[in-house]
Amino acid sequence: MSTDNPPDNPPLPTAPFDCDRALALALDTLDIEACAITGLKPHLGAPFVQAVSLILSVTGRVVVMGMGKSGHIGRKIAATLASTGTAAMFVHPGEASHGDLGMIQPHDAVLAISNSGESDELTAILPMIKRLGVRLIAMTGSPVSTLARHADVFLNSGVAKEACPLNLAPTASTTAQLALGDALAVALLDARGFKALDFARSHPGGVLGRKLLTLVSDVMRTGDQVPKVGQDAAFGIVMREMSDKGLGATAVVDCQSRVLGIFTDGDLRRLIEKGIDLRTVTAQQVMHPNPCTISADALAVEAAELMEHRRITSVLVTDDQGRVCGALNSNDLMRAKVI
Repeated sequence: MSTDNPPDNPPLPTAPFDCDRALALALDTLDIEACAITGLKPHLGAPFVQAVSLILSVTGRVVVMGMGKSGHIGRKIAATLASTGTAAMFVHPGEASHGDLGMIQPHDAVLAISNSGESDELTAILPMIKRLGVRLIAMTGSPVSTLARHADVFLNSGVAKEACPLNLAPTASTTAQLALGDALAVALLDARGFKALDFARSHPGGVLGRKLLTLVSDVMRTGDQVPKVGQDAAFGIVMREMSDKGLGATAVVDCQSRVLGIFTDGDLRRLIEKGIDLRTVTAQQVMHPNPCTISADALAVEAAELMEHRRITSVLVTDDQGRVCGALNSNDLMRAKVI
């Protein structure tokens, strides 16, 4: 006789898998959630404008709160607001009752999210929020709920039904909350005049951040890494400089390091095709005069665009006196993940 104890949580019975039903449910879910989002439109109007205006008027932060699935949505909304120019943070309502309420200051605004509008953890801290004089925006699906009745602004996120076949699991309702939060963030970033450069500053590790914040000076070669020869240099010196520096080109400069021209691997091929005796020429005789240059304080993405437009693979960097101070090629930009 076995003495093994039965499992505390026996596995739930599993019905035979019906692939057609699974696909049908997936399609129904998308339809229901799409309807939930479009169903928000009639509810926006004046309340939405009031919410945007309220947030713009506060000098503190937007404190987003929510329990359960609404809390997960709230965290995402807070992150989206923060990354698009509106100072925001998430505070867990349960923790707020045990000390975290001190994170909320009178000059803040609270965005409380609850589909029912009756979450105990949220309603329990409403008196303290009101006592602090903090403005309250309620995002809920019930206009007669406790949360909606005590709010300065009520945003209706109600949905006709959940995508869950049992109409129980938060699905369409959380999708509606997420979309409404995104709508707030977009309206606010536009009202604040938030630009791509502002976005890049809060996303320095992202692709856009690298493109908009990386300067030529951050990626260019400097000092002895910059290939350059004098205008009277023999062709052998030109070739040695190009080989040693590995840029595929060399600047040709005067005695004050002002750029006179450039000589590239492509120029070398063309000279060979013409059958020119390279032993007899100087750098000035074979260089390409008036080459493309860029300043060190230009954006690295501008250097990439210049190379692409002119169909070149390297560019010289010059100061305001026309003196060479750096150089870079497409490989340098690729290593910096600018292209």
